[in-house]
Amino acid sequence: MKGDHFLISTLAILAFSTFLASAYDPSPLQDFCVALKDIKDGVFVNGKFCKDPKLANANDFFFSGLQNPRNTQNPVGSNVTAVNVDNLAGLNTLGISLARIDFAPNGLNPPHTHPRATEILVVFEGTLYVGFVTSNGDGNRLFTKVLNKGDVFVFPIGLIHFQLNVGHVNAVAFAGLSSQNPGVITIANAVFGSKPPINPDVLTKAFQVDNKVVDYLQKQFWYDNN
Repeated sequence: MKGDHFLISTLAILAFSTFLASAYDPSPLQDFCVALKDIKDGVFVNGKFCKDPKLANANDFFFSGLQNPRNTQNPVGSNVTAVNVDNLAGLNTLGISLARIDFAPNGLNPPHTHPRATEILVVFEGTLYVGFVTSNGDGNRLFTKVLNKGDVFVFPIGLIHFQLNVGHVNAVAFAGLSSQNPGVITIANAVFGSKPPINPDVLTKAFQVDNKVVDYLQKQFWYDNN
């Protein structure tokens, strides 16, 4: 029965993702364009070289293992398993990708943004507090919701969003994204953990805090849960 729920949830996400994808990633000009690391005999399309379609096989369109829980013993208590063009070559030019997100109790998928994709998330197990913040022109309004098993929430493209496990047990969610390579920018990591560091004077003025606070934050280890 759990396997059936897993399959239904995943298919639903992919269906929504396919609907959302056409507005952002260019539509393919052929049936498919399998990503190719070796550029010999390849054709450059959509940021990846394409394998000769006659050489493609079923494994180019296959990924296994999303049914397995991931290790959440880390500072943020979450782990994101992405399935995108980098590990599923057949996604090249198709404009969709997928992610499994595991949460420990009180685990957080920290505030982040996907510069190239809208995200649609379905809760598979547990209870999540989720939300996103609108742009400056809209007044940085916060939209939040508590999601239970089977609930769905959409995070518009480019907006800062987060998910927090507010339950007392592990939680699992699956997300569909409207890009083969949506990208992710974790806000704290980017601002305080950039390499090289941002000039502290910039951050002191931007956040209106003492220089010692910025210095402390820049010295922390910013964990990447992706």
